Amino acid sequence: MAEDRHVKTWTFSIEGMSCGGCVSRVERALADAPGVSGVSANLAERTARVVSEANDPHELLKRLDAAGYPATTTSRTLSVPGLSCGSCVSRVEAAARSVSGILDANANLAERSLTIKAINADAIATLHTALRQAGYPADETGAPDAPEPNDEIAELKRATLLAAIFTLPLFVLEMGGHLVPAFHMWLHELIGMRTLWVIQFGLALVVMAGPGTRFHLKGWPSLLRGTPDMNALVAVGTGAAFAYSTIATFVPVLLPETARAVYFEAAALIVTLILTGRWLEARARARTGDAIRALSDLQPPTALRQNADGSFEETPLAAVQPGDILELRAGAKVPVDGMVSQGTGSVDESMLTGEPLPVLKSKDDELKAGTINGSARLIMTATHVGADTALARIIEMVRAAQSTKLPVQDLVNRIAAWFVPVVLALAVVTAIIWIALTGDVTQALVASVSVLIVACPCAMGLAVPVSIMVGMGRAARQGILFRDGSALQRLATVRSVAFDKTGTLTKGAPVVSNVTAADGISQQTVLELAGAAERGSNHPLAQAILDASTGILPTATDLVERPGFGITARVDGAEIALGNQEFMRELGIAQPSVPDNSSETLVHLARDGAWTGTLHISDTIRPEAADAVTWLSAAGIETALISGDRKAAAQSVAAQIGLSRVHAEQLPDGKIASLKDLPEPTAFVGDGINDAPVLAASDVGIALGSGTDAAIGAAQVVLMRPDLNSVPAALRLSRATMRNIYQNLFWAFGYNVALLPVAAGGLVPFGGPMLSPALAAGAMALSSVFVLSNALRLRRAG
Repeated sequence: MAEDRHVKTWTFSIEGMSCGGCVSRVERALADAPGVSGVSANLAERTARVVSEANDPHELLKRLDAAGYPATTTSRTLSVPGLSCGSCVSRVEAAARSVSGILDANANLAERSLTIKAINADAIATLHTALRQAGYPADETGAPDAPEPNDEIAELKRATLLAAIFTLPLFVLEMGGHLVPAFHMWLHELIGMRTLWVIQFGLALVVMAGPGTRFHLKGWPSLLRGTPDMNALVAVGTGAAFAYSTIATFVPVLLPETARAVYFEAAALIVTLILTGRWLEARARARTGDAIRALSDLQPPTALRQNADGSFEETPLAAVQPGDILELRAGAKVPVDGMVSQGTGSVDESMLTGEPLPVLKSKDDELKAGTINGSARLIMTATHVGADTALARIIEMVRAAQSTKLPVQDLVNRIAAWFVPVVLALAVVTAIIWIALTGDVTQALVASVSVLIVACPCAMGLAVPVSIMVGMGRAARQGILFRDGSALQRLATVRSVAFDKTGTLTKGAPVVSNVTAADGISQQTVLELAGAAERGSNHPLAQAILDASTGILPTATDLVERPGFGITARVDGAEIALGNQEFMRELGIAQPSVPDNSSETLVHLARDGAWTGTLHISDTIRPEAADAVTWLSAAGIETALISGDRKAAAQSVAAQIGLSRVHAEQLPDGKIASLKDLPEPTAFVGDGINDAPVLAASDVGIALGSGTDAAIGAAQVVLMRPDLNSVPAALRLSRATMRNIYQNLFWAFGYNVALLPVAAGGLVPFGGPMLSPALAAGAMALSSVFVLSNALRLRRAG
């Protein structure tokens, strides 16, 4: 990507270009954009180069989308070990977004990662350079040299223990004398004060130059760049205490006689306590990612793939391709998505669906990666591998949700970005005030160092993302997948929940209980015509009709589906219409009175404009539906049934379950209008293709994982388990997570607001104590640990 001061050259990858006409349309779409001075599309490379004065490619991307040729973008998650506090988050994001071609960037302090979206690989290469220049080098997640959480924990443990080994005798030498005066006198008589200070210098030097080096190597460069972080506060604080003590020890003439004191133990103890806090923090942070690791562990690293000679050989999973023949031995994990090609056996799918009983699988049945084969040997054909498996999509959905930001987090990050410079200024002001008012240099040093050390931007930066990570992970373990954090925030505030009927409140396994046929028409003919029209549909009612249609069905052509109404088709030369009463009325087809059971769904069939028959379809209400509705009502949430089914059937189901409102015979747009009549914010629970519009229109759309792809794609929350108690569980978890976030934010801000004035000596004029640097370090270390520990309580929520 070349550029000068005013003009940039953007290169987009466009997979949809397949002919010369595509090239012309792409060039016309881009040439009309403001500031564009040149466009060149290359069909062979399937790229488009744009010379433009625009600093932002979003307008160009929108024009490509509108023209029907969306550009291919690249998303990456980078590991950024240098993310150590809230102020770092804003700086990393700013550095990333300053790179041409980076469309979006979100840093996550809890994961120490950066998720970016870029227009091409060149932008990512430039990004790495920008991050290094900003002081935050990054690695590709999963790269061989990328740091592992356990490596960081082990390294911090070693550093903490080493610091403690040298700090303990230092603490005893200095503080022992204050606590036991006789010990103090004995030391002075034995080796003298000056020698004692030299010994303390040696012990503190090991701590500062060994375990404490990490703070100085990161802190001082960030200070020199004008972007100080948490490490800078520790480096300046401990460095000031150590330097002052070194001068008092070796060049005391530079200080007033009354100001000759040493604080070697304070500098070493600060390093030790902060390292202890970071060690505990790293251990707790590693536990926040348990859900992702548990899901990743479901997939085996290898698969048994069939060779050309028919034998099976263990093969790395990355080498498996769609169409490969794989062997599943007894008890083996299914490596990829596929279909059974040989054998019959039970498969445990509980880790994905929550169903406790194994599912019997035979030829042509689907298998999902991560499930576990039973005692039988199965042969399968791979259909989806790598990132295309259902398990991989679930993992990606959880990871993406954990990485999203709530609106409040942007405000927190902006405050954190200014927090460290403000604390540095406050420390200087504190020292100046103490010297001006008392002339006591040592007290000024103690107060300013305490201010630097007690400040904790880490707790502010962790408050939101760590709760989201643990909350989303807990939800995933319960089979509840949130697409993003904003859905979790909105769900916590919903005042009404509406349900679809078929496949949602009912089991979605309806059966044809009766067939009413017109005079001269057999029930078998009605079933055959209806089955021909419904073949290929995955709606539960369609499956019921197909199950009842035995024998060879005629071929249907010219199929047109009307979501919420029905379907039209041509079967054996006749025009067939199949749908609800409203559909028949719209087509002007008269229907005679048919036997009516209020709980049944009626599907009418017409041939060449004349009523031919009616199929009576019944379904079983989910046994947990009433309990779920009862919990929602007790929680003060209004419940409703919004269905396209006829009024009698909808009212019958609502009465059995205890729903407070019923909106029946609703088309997709009518469902949206009915939803808006409910108290807002609203949530809608559905599973069918006709539910997609209302799922998208609701404040929170909740789809059953067993539903259609359209419904799942339109929803913000997906319930992987066919259990409506997951709806109350999702609500409880969202409320618990938001409550946890507010607790963390209250602590993070309250801690700093309360202790910074105390550290500056604000209580001394009123007879209060002076906060020592060591106590300040302990408080700061525990602040982040408190936030992480509080967030980890969510692992028991829901």
